[in-house]
Parts: sequence; C-alpha cells; structure tokens
Amino acid sequence: MNFPLIAPSVLSANFAQLGKDIQMINESEADWFHIDVMDGVFVPNISFGFPVIKSIQNLAQKPLDVHLMIVQPERYIKDFKSVGAEILSVHYEACTHLHRTIYAIKEEGMKAGVAINPHTPVHLLKDIINDLDLVCMMSVNPGFGGQKFIEQTYRKCADLKAMIEATNSSCLIEIDGGVNAETGPKLLEAGADVLVAGNYVFASSDPVATISSLKKLNPYTK
Repeated sequence: MNFPLIAPSVLSANFAQLGKDIQMINESEADWFHIDVMDGVFVPNISFGFPVIKSIQNLAQKPLDVHLMIVQPERYIKDFKSVGAEILSVHYEACTHLHRTIYAIKEEGMKAGVAINPHTPVHLLKDIINDLDLVCMMSVNPGFGGQKFIEQTYRKCADLKAMIEATNSSCLIEIDGGVNAETGPKLLEAGADVLVAGNYVFASSDPVATISSLKKLNPYTK
C-alpha cells in the first residue's frame, strides 16, 4: 500500500449529485470510500441506510470503509457485508462483547476495525489490538461533519502507534475528523496511516487536486 491512504468521507458529498461525487472519488488518488453510518441513538444524527450504501457500492471502484456509529452493531454485520462493505469498524463504546463482534466481522470476510471516541483512552485496546486490522480514532466528537480538530489526538495517535509496535500488530491507524493540510502532516508524524477527509475535500474548488495533495503529504518535521 502507498501510504498515507486517503478515504474521502461520503457524508460530506453533495447528495443531490452523489453519483457524480462517487465518480470523482473513483477518478482521484483516493484509496477508500469512507461511509459513516449513524442511527440517531449512539450519535445525534442519522445517515445512510442499506439501499444507499448498495447504490454507492454499485458505482464505487474502490473499497468501502464503513464506520458504524450505531448501538448493537453486531445485529447488522451480515447486512453490511451484503451491501459491499470491505472494512467494517464498530465503536468500542457501543460493544459489550467486542472480541465476539470483531470475529463475527472477520468471519464474513471483511477487515475489522474499532473506532474510539475522543474521550476513550487507547490503552483500553491493548487486549484486542492484535485482532484488529484498523483503529479509527475520532479527532472530533462523532455525529456531525465540520467540527474543530481536537489537539490531544496527536498524543493519542503516538500512544496507539507505540502500542501497535510493542505488540507487533499490523493494525492501521485511521484518523477521522478535522483532517487538512495543517493537521495531516502532524498526524502522519504521530503514526497515522489513513486520513479521512470530508469537508476539506468536498468544499474544495478542486476536490481531485485536494485529494492528491493529501496523498502527497509527508510527516511534519520541526
């Protein structure tokens, strides 16, 4: 893989021209489609259902990275597989039996991820880090796009990277929220592998060029 991986967040796309925005991502240097699923319970918003995700999958030429911000995500693992999810992340805070859920995702042939809210310390993942393909670290509070980046994310990312290296895990670190040309290099320096970008890409006058600029980012050096 050519790092950093860039995953534009479809939540920030223009839903009136979703097909056009999907094609833009197909033609760009982006690596994944990031799809946020919200239930109005775990987070105070509602987003994509299965028919929309299936429609995206029908047009997408790159993997669907699906981030579940929902309660009891284990109920829907097979459903997300059926609509094309290749990477499925569940929230640490929403899973009572996290190991069981992770293995259920893997049994369906998907890569398994765990997402953590800004207030959740990374050390809580120590006993499961070797079972994960991805940790999605929220750098804003989940539920809405366009929020201010939380500065402590750099330290958390570095702490998580140290844990991954200490345990010889192959887990990737994904950062979701507030990613741009300023925060991106610092996140890469802290150990991030995957950058999710929403408003920064879709509010740009040239989204393809903006994705390209993220793909070319190098770790920040003082």
